[in-house]
Amino acid sequence: MGRLTENARVTKVRLHAGEISVDTRADTLAVEEPLQIRVDGTDLTTTMRTPGNDIELVHGLLHAEGVITGRSDITEARYCAGAVGPMGENTYNTLDVTLSDGDGVSVADVGVPGSGVSGSGTADTGVRAVPAAVGASCPSLPVGGVTVPRGGRVLPVRNLVTNSACGVCGTTTIDDLMKEKRYTLTPVHPTAELIVAMPRLLTSGQKTFRRTGGIHAAGAFTADGRPLVIREDVGRHNAADKVIGALLLEDRLPGEVRRRAVNSGLGPDGDPDTPVYLVMSSRASFELVQKAVLAGFSGLVAVSAATSLAVSMARESGLLLTGFTRDDRFNLYSGDLSSPSGA
Repeated sequence: MGRLTENARVTKVRLHAGEISVDTRADTLAVEEPLQIRVDGTDLTTTMRTPGNDIELVHGLLHAEGVITGRSDITEARYCAGAVGPMGENTYNTLDVTLSDGDGVSVADVGVPGSGVSGSGTADTGVRAVPAAVGASCPSLPVGGVTVPRGGRVLPVRNLVTNSACGVCGTTTIDDLMKEKRYTLTPVHPTAELIVAMPRLLTSGQKTFRRTGGIHAAGAFTADGRPLVIREDVGRHNAADKVIGALLLEDRLPGEVRRRAVNSGLGPDGDPDTPVYLVMSSRASFELVQKAVLAGFSGLVAVSAATSLAVSMARESGLLLTGFTRDDRFNLYSGDLSSPSGA
């Protein structure tokens, strides 16, 4: 089972009395990995999570999707033995779930490292969680709607960018996203002052947040830090989708704008109103980095933490990524500033 945290080199930038100090050191990131869920031999979804308590996660997710109504609806949850990472290690990132036939079959649990199953023989979940070493290697399975025995309805697949082959992990998830990437990101080298200014401008556009205190915001900003579109939503991913959708409806998705600029001989920065940065009032997860990369943004500025997979994806794709962005400091996880020495 993967670790809950991992260390990464991070550049910490501080601004004080007009001076900028830069210190590169090890930082602790929350681990983010995909969990591929298969129901009765068919891929249902791939969700991002911190490894651990996967049996509980699957029960809750399938209950929310209407696949199950109780613990007796699942008879077995098996980690795929063929789900291995780049070094041949088991990732414990693919779960095969077997639904019961409706007779309420329930057998004792067996322990799985970090799965949330006690292994004591007591029916904590009513599911036989089989370790990967016990199960046979999982073949590539079909991707499509899952036909549920009770009611026979077909549930939509909610897969992110992933494939149906066994072995989903952070590396394959990034590889799959890079294949789906629509635009070549234009490198940017903002000043530290520009980075800390954009979240302040985002806050000024959060009208609903000022009334409620419980809503996220996302904004598309130009290269010189001007907000073009600001949207709010209780879900941070929804807020980002609203911003990207607004740009798309106006034919101003960053990649499209830049391609037109290049074709017209103006160069990638020929349009001063080109959306360059996606600014978020939340943490930076893999899915938010994914949205930024697929939409062609050059940078993602977040006011909270970044996850391990978000940082890896940003570095692989060339996306500038900051986190913990405050008035006087931020962490630079990926990319470079205009004056990286800070001297």
